[in-house]
This record gives sequence, C-alpha cells and structure tokens, in this order.
Amino acid sequence: MVLTTRYFGELEINDDQVIHFERGIPGFENVKRFILIDSDEEGSPFKWMQGVDEPKPAFVIVDPFFIRKDYEFRLDDEVVSELGIRSNSDVSVFCIVVVPDDISKMTVNLQAPVVINCVNRKGRQVVLDTDKYGVRHYIMEELRRQEDKANAGTDKEKGPDHNHK
Repeated sequence: MVLTTRYFGELEINDDQVIHFERGIPGFENVKRFILIDSDEEGSPFKWMQGVDEPKPAFVIVDPFFIRKDYEFRLDDEVVSELGIRSNSDVSVFCIVVVPDDISKMTVNLQAPVVINCVNRKGRQVVLDTDKYGVRHYIMEELRRQEDKANAGTDKEKGPDHNHK
C-alpha cells in the first residue's frame, strides 16, 4: 500500500510493518495504525512513528534506555494481556521526543512509554504510575550527566590511573 506522509512524502509499506494501537495514542485516539521509520542518520538512536490512518501524527521516538541506562518500569497484567506479551524479548519500548527549534532543549516523555509487541505488532502508550520520570525530560542534560559519570575519576590528560604509581 502507498502511504502519504507529512514529512516523508509517499512511502510504499507492507501490512506486516503496521503496528496496531487499539486505543490510539493520547490526543490521536482515532489513529489506530502506525509504522516505524528509521532515521536517515546512521547510528542515530531516533526513529519516527508515523500514523497510517492519517498523515498528521508523526512522532520522533527514542529508545529510553539510550537516554537513561537505569530506566525501568513494570507493565500491569491488563497491558500484558492486551498486547499479548509472552516474553520480555517480544517487546520494544520507545518514548516520544519533542524537538523544538532550539535542539538543545529537546525533551523526551519518560512518563508515558510506547510499548510494542514485535511479534503480533500490537502497541500501546502506557502512562506510568510513578513520579520517577517526567513528561519533559531534557535529553541533552541527561546525556551530559551520563558522560560526566563515565568520566568521573579520570584525568583526560593523564588517564584513569594518574594517582596510582
């Protein structure tokens, strides 16, 4: 089938690429089918989640574990049943990114991950019942924190063991 999109023009897609969201996405409940589109930039952690039923919803998404290595949550039994999840390996998790004009202010919604069963192509955006994650988590700040943690205790010029002779 040919899909007309807002950002990618016309795309030829197969039915096996379509992910079905029984409830839609909050704010776009009438759009029940989406496809994932990889970024043109090699090695980019970002993808697009493009609506099939209408061209308007196209979300930038990212694997939340790229942003927060310690990201974790539990799905309740209702979601597991609705998505037909049998194993953790069946699941991919993404979070929606907001990219403003000033890219350094890019945020990710870690409070409401998009959970996709890759086996049966069912998906749902789940709102987590926790205050551990926010809806506007600044990506660049988090990546800087990760880099700082990784470099903690090292001296760039002398290397990690400069205090031990």
